[in-house]
Amino acid sequence: MSDFFAHETAVIDEGCTIGEGTKIWHFSHIMPNCTIGSKCNIGQNVVVSPEVILGNNVKVQNNVSIYTGVECADDVFLGPSMVFTNVMNPRSAVNRRDQYLKTKVGVGASIGANATIVCGNPIGKFAFIGAGAVVTKEVLDYALLVGNPAKQIGWMSEFGHRLNFDNNNFATCPESGDKYELSDNQVKKV
Repeated sequence: MSDFFAHETAVIDEGCTIGEGTKIWHFSHIMPNCTIGSKCNIGQNVVVSPEVILGNNVKVQNNVSIYTGVECADDVFLGPSMVFTNVMNPRSAVNRRDQYLKTKVGVGASIGANATIVCGNPIGKFAFIGAGAVVTKEVLDYALLVGNPAKQIGWMSEFGHRLNFDNNNFATCPESGDKYELSDNQVKKV
């Protein structure tokens, strides 16, 4: 008896570690030697490639491919049909499996539907990547990015609200009341 749920159509290869309370839905494939934390939700038609690491409470929506080299911290949200890459210059006739680049996604980050994360670009904690964005460079903690290529247009709170900084570089999340400070193009919760 396992401590996680897997739909009967899901394929789970040997050598995976899957945490308690995780749910894996229809037609998903969990490949060998990956680690999935507790209380995760893996949507329909998801591929989790070998050696991927997902923290606790990661939400993966339908049709997402998470390739070798990706590591998501706790509380990450991966929107429907978003995709990670793992090779900078892929060619069908050239094997570059020894050139996979790492992509780390920080705690609480959200990546919107149909976004693409080009490999090797870290996503900061609580960052928010808008739907359809194409990330081609590092994303700062709390940053809000949209577009192709993705450009930063603001900052987000840990609750997912856009932050509006006053003349003293302080902002308050309207939902939680948490306060944030902007200094040297970095946001921190105070």
